[in-house]
Amino acid sequence: MPLVYRIIQCRILYPFVERWRSIDCRQSLTTMCLFLLLSFFSSIILHILIRFLFIKTSPSSISSSSSSSLSLLTPRNIFFPPDLTSLQCSSQQNHELQKHFSQEKSLNTKRKYMKDQSEQENISSDLRQEAETALHLALRLIAENKFEKARKVFEHALTLDPYNSEILVEYGQFIEYHHNDLIRAENLYTRALVKQPTNPRALELKKRTLPLVEEIDQKHFTFIDNLLKELYRIPDTNPYLRRAKRDAYYLHIYHSNAIEGNTLNLRETRHIVETRMAIGGKSLIEQQEVLGLDLALQYVNCTLVNRLGSITSEDIFEIHRRVLGFVDPIEAGHLRQHQVYVGSFVPPAADEVPSYLDDFLFWLNSLEDTRDLHAIELAAIAHYKFVYIHPFIDGNGRTGRLLMNLILMRSGFPPVIIKKSDRLAYYSYLDQANDGDVRPLIRFIAKCTERTLTEFIHQSQPTRSTGQELSLADDDDDGGDENNDGINLIEERIIVV
Repeated sequence: MPLVYRIIQCRILYPFVERWRSIDCRQSLTTMCLFLLLSFFSSIILHILIRFLFIKTSPSSISSSSSSSLSLLTPRNIFFPPDLTSLQCSSQQNHELQKHFSQEKSLNTKRKYMKDQSEQENISSDLRQEAETALHLALRLIAENKFEKARKVFEHALTLDPYNSEILVEYGQFIEYHHNDLIRAENLYTRALVKQPTNPRALELKKRTLPLVEEIDQKHFTFIDNLLKELYRIPDTNPYLRRAKRDAYYLHIYHSNAIEGNTLNLRETRHIVETRMAIGGKSLIEQQEVLGLDLALQYVNCTLVNRLGSITSEDIFEIHRRVLGFVDPIEAGHLRQHQVYVGSFVPPAADEVPSYLDDFLFWLNSLEDTRDLHAIELAAIAHYKFVYIHPFIDGNGRTGRLLMNLILMRSGFPPVIIKKSDRLAYYSYLDQANDGDVRPLIRFIAKCTERTLTEFIHQSQPTRSTGQELSLADDDDDGGDENNDGINLIEERIIVV
């Protein structure tokens, strides 16, 4: 056998070897390169043909039972009447919807007041896959009429991947048709469009729900305006109303500081404001925060509310100079020079702050941009923009709430008190504004305004339980009246309405 092999090798290969030796080395290298290139392109073409044939023939291999199960798990409107949600949009309709959404999302400034969308992509593929599995499970539960379980699974899916547009759209439809919550559903559609502005389902659903939600919001504003008119029917000489306004002064200082982590209770806060005396065993910095906010609120009440003209950067600096003056006199009234971080949110860089602040004040004082906004809308959006910029090293929240109340008071509203107990909801609405929808924050400020007006109206009438005494009570403090020391200072601290 080896002998035969050698004979064949000599007879067949020898002529080729001789010919190979006679070819120039350069020609051999060129031939080899051409051969390799030809092989490479041939393999690519063959691979494409195989994939095309596989895709072409794969649907026929799926049985009818498996196809029905797959259709159950596909994100479709399996539990909604088809006439309510038409998802077929022409290119012109899609263009109009996208234009409408971009106009609504714009806050009429040159700068973008939203989180960087790149930050929303930091989700592992495993979490994203698990979220999609949860979405399919929720749809299956809906098909089985297990709505409460489906709601919990939807919430789990959103926790895993909060920016998945399909989950947001499906959950929005579930909330709309099974919980009759148009406002929440429209918020979910908006979040889906922030992530994927060309999503046709979200565009169509938002186009249908947005007018209904705007009508609900306007009705709430009208109700609040009627409450304000009722408050103005009460004469300023009413002693109970005057007492309520004075109490609101201390409540604002207490709650605004408490939101930022100040541990002084309401009684201690009022004692520091009235007596200017320190309380033993308590943080000196926290007591200085009370004094600073007292000065800032007096400045807003006595100087800025009744002054005609625009709100300037110097006004904001003066407010902040008083808010932080006792705690950090070096940084008080000066823009920050370093990057700051607020939880997972990263405000603009320090060198961008002056430009952001200029654009913000231009928008705030521009009648063309703000004339169609209700006073509550203007105040809430201004507050959000200010805390987004985060122009100072500290005290931005307190300064932003004073600025918001300045806008409300100039429009005739009493200042809004955001309570310590609402802190988590308040921060949640700010986060939603960072994600592209500021209207939840506007509704929250509207509810706080309604509550403040209702309390003023209620406290302006004597009650059987307290007689002529109004209690300065709070959720975290038993309240009660103080002694009459410093009564002259108390009379000066009355909320201007």
